[in-house]
Amino acid sequence: MVSHERIYQHVRADKAAGGDLYRNLRHKLKHRKRPVGRRVPIPNRVSIEERPGEVDERTRFGDWEIDTIVGKGGRGAIVTIVERTTGFLLMEKLTKGKNAEGLADVVIRMMLPYKECVHTITADNGTEFARHEKISDKLDARFFFAHPHSSWERGLSEYTNRLVRQYIPKNTDFCHLDAQEIKQIQYKINKRPKKKSGSTTLKDVSSEH
Repeated sequence: MVSHERIYQHVRADKAAGGDLYRNLRHKLKHRKRPVGRRVPIPNRVSIEERPGEVDERTRFGDWEIDTIVGKGGRGAIVTIVERTTGFLLMEKLTKGKNAEGLADVVIRMMLPYKECVHTITADNGTEFARHEKISDKLDARFFFAHPHSSWERGLSEYTNRLVRQYIPKNTDFCHLDAQEIKQIQYKINKRPKKKSGSTTLKDVSSEH
């Protein structure tokens, strides 16, 4: 699939070369007020291309996907961490929002009980994951980043976040969410049966490993 951003890159390159493809766009490329592709770099990020192939096979417990869900007006955040083989979910409210240092501390605390079963973690390119090396060191795990605009590379995380949104709709003010409510949502999602394990729940499957 060709992403919309790749199409815009082609049109911009054509315009820079003197072409007129941009004239077919409604906004004539006037909508950007900042340099294209400007991002805050994440130091020493490792591409998903270097992730071991066995992660895609989903034959072992311990490969995780991580993401954040943001509250109304971009205020407040929840981190979601889901195991790729079982769909087992961990989630917690981030008291410091998408602050990278705060997120790293929370993730380490959440995953330390599962340290022996944390082989890899895969994230998107959000700057909240800038302290990925700290997470890797504490959990003795490898941390990878998906390609930009490639949400399908973290498909389980995207799907799980949609399940969470059934309980926490968009535009929810996270100030009114407490830790107990979030744990209840985590519990309900983990109790949902999973097809490949028959009537066994996700929580039961994860406890076997």
